[in-house]
Amino acid sequence: MRAGDLVELVRAPAALTVLGDTLAGMAAAPPATRRARHGLLPVASACLYLGGMALNDYGDRDLDALERPERPIPSGRVTPGQALAVGTGLVATGVVAAGVASGRRGLGVALPLAACVLTYDLAAKDRPAGAVVMAACRGLDVLLGATPTSWRAAAPTAAVFVTHTLAVTALSRGEVHGTTSTVARCAVAGTTAAATATAAAALRPATARPAASRSGAVTRTLGALAATAGYVATCLPPQLHAAEDRSAGAARAATRAGIQAMVPLQAAWTLRGGRAASTAVLAGALVAGRLLRRRGRKQVSIT
Repeated sequence: MRAGDLVELVRAPAALTVLGDTLAGMAAAPPATRRARHGLLPVASACLYLGGMALNDYGDRDLDALERPERPIPSGRVTPGQALAVGTGLVATGVVAAGVASGRRGLGVALPLAACVLTYDLAAKDRPAGAVVMAACRGLDVLLGATPTSWRAAAPTAAVFVTHTLAVTALSRGEVHGTTSTVARCAVAGTTAAATATAAAALRPATARPAASRSGAVTRTLGALAATAGYVATCLPPQLHAAEDRSAGAARAATRAGIQAMVPLQAAWTLRGGRAASTAVLAGALVAGRLLRRRGRKQVSIT
């Protein structure tokens, strides 16, 4: 297995969109609670995501042989055994990293998250509950970032990410055979709800933050609102187009846009929490993702 085949198997560029889940969760916590080891939480998140992508292709290997023969396993560039080993190894690494980062609290979220990843990839994906399981993965990923302190403070953030993920996952079901106007319109409604909740949160002070100057609060609010606008601009137009077009190509474009829109959504919540450093990391991830896509990497899919 060549390095390029491994990168394609785990959808490495897409992993840049998951780092901000834990950063958004951390943003809900008081700054004084941060420790150096908590920096392992985004690493844990990325490992769980990358492992899930490898297991996704392992579980879909027979279907991909018919519908997507260019993928690493059906093309023969990666064996099923290699994909299984990579996937399980990365998921296990993610769970261990979460435990090192925040002890029992981290394991208390990482283990259910790993179970959801395995359930989605190997059992639930093609079932009605599949979108719910995928959304639970994203919500738990946000809560993973809050494990050093309290999950309760990050619950509104997690709810927004669950809503967005439900919309994207529903649309992704139409990447091969096309979607329906009903599904696309529900995705539009989900995006609208997520954006509305994020904007409303941006207009309220984050209780985890200490008292700050009026100018600093205004800057954080405006930054969070601008990031929310970026989220809507990235995600909503392709979804509206998919509601009219309903073709597989339109569904793929809307799914890609939904994945990419995770980064400005994450930035909105980190800005709302006053985490400038986390926002800078997300900005770097956004630039890196665009550069990787320009280098001709294959289209990202969550199915």
